[in-house]
Amino acid sequence: MAKAVFQNPAYNDENAAREALEAIRWPAGPFCPHCGNLDQDKIAKGQGKAHRPGLYYCAACNGQFTVTVGTIFERSKVPLTKWLMASHMFNSGKNGVSAHEIHRTLGVTYKTAWFMMHRLREAMKESNPSPMGGKGQSVQADETYYGNSSKRAKGYRKGHSHKAVVLALVEPNGRARVFHATKSKHSMGETVFRTLIKNVDRKSELHTDESRLYPEVGRKFAAHKTVTHGSNRGDGFYVGEDGQTTNAVENFFGNFKRSMKGTYRFCGDQHLQRYLNEFQFRHNHRAKLGFTDGERTAAALKGIEGKRLTYRPINGNSESATVS
Repeated sequence: MAKAVFQNPAYNDENAAREALEAIRWPAGPFCPHCGNLDQDKIAKGQGKAHRPGLYYCAACNGQFTVTVGTIFERSKVPLTKWLMASHMFNSGKNGVSAHEIHRTLGVTYKTAWFMMHRLREAMKESNPSPMGGKGQSVQADETYYGNSSKRAKGYRKGHSHKAVVLALVEPNGRARVFHATKSKHSMGETVFRTLIKNVDRKSELHTDESRLYPEVGRKFAAHKTVTHGSNRGDGFYVGEDGQTTNAVENFFGNFKRSMKGTYRFCGDQHLQRYLNEFQFRHNHRAKLGFTDGERTAAALKGIEGKRLTYRPINGNSESATVS
C-alpha cells in the first residue's frame, strides 16, 4: 500500500478520524440518531475537559451522541483510525483483502479483523435499490455454483445440488446485483422468476444463456434474447445474432471466483450473501464508473448507519455476525 496512505491524518489521529467520519456521515451538519432532530440550533457540541471529543447534545430529546452511535462502529473498542484504514484497504483492491492481512497490518487479533470485515461488508449492502435496466436497456442474468469443489474435503459430494447457487443480474457498463439463491422454500425456477420480477424493470431486454430457467420469466420483459454457449460436444457462441451476450455477468463471476479462491479461500453458506454484497459494491463503484479508491471508501462508509452487528450464537452451537 502506498506510503502516502499511511500518512493520512485520519489513519493516525483519532480526532482527525472522527472529523473525517463526521464529514462523510453528516455533510449538512450533525443530526440526532435518537430522535432524528436536524435542527442545528437544538444540537450543541460538548466543550471543556469534562466532555470527551466528538460528544453532542440534543435539546429536542435531551440525549447525547457521537458520530458512531447507530452505526456498525457503535461500542467498538477498536480505534476509529483502524476502522478507517481497514475500510480503505477493503476498497482499494479489486480482489478484496483477507482478514489475516488486516490482522497483520493493523495489529488486531484475527478474530477482531474477521468481525471488522463482516461489519464493513454489511455497510456495503445496497439500501433501497431501484429497478435495474429500463426502456432501451438490457440486463444480463446468469447463475453459477460455489463451494464444495475440493474432492479432498471431508464433506465433498459430487454434483451441483450440493453447491451454493449464486444468481447475478448485470447491466452492461452499469450496475450489478447478486444473490445467494437458496432453494429451501422455492424451486430454482421460482427463485429466478421472483428475483428477476422484483429487481429488473419490465421494459428492459433480458439477455441470458440457453438455460431452461429463463424462458418463462423472459416473457414478462420487453424482449428475451439468448446466446447459445453450447457444450463440450458442440460449438457455442459468446455473442448472439442480435448482439446479445452474457459476457458482463460472466466476467463478474470470474472475478468473484478468483478472489474467493485466491484471497478468501473459504466461505460458509451463512456468510455468502455478505461476500456477494462486497463484490457487488466494488463492481458498482469501480474505476470505470469514475470512482477513485478514496471515493469508493467514502461511499462504503455512508452505509454504516443502522446496520449494527453483534456476535451471537446461531442454532445454539455456532457463532456468527448477525444484524442487531
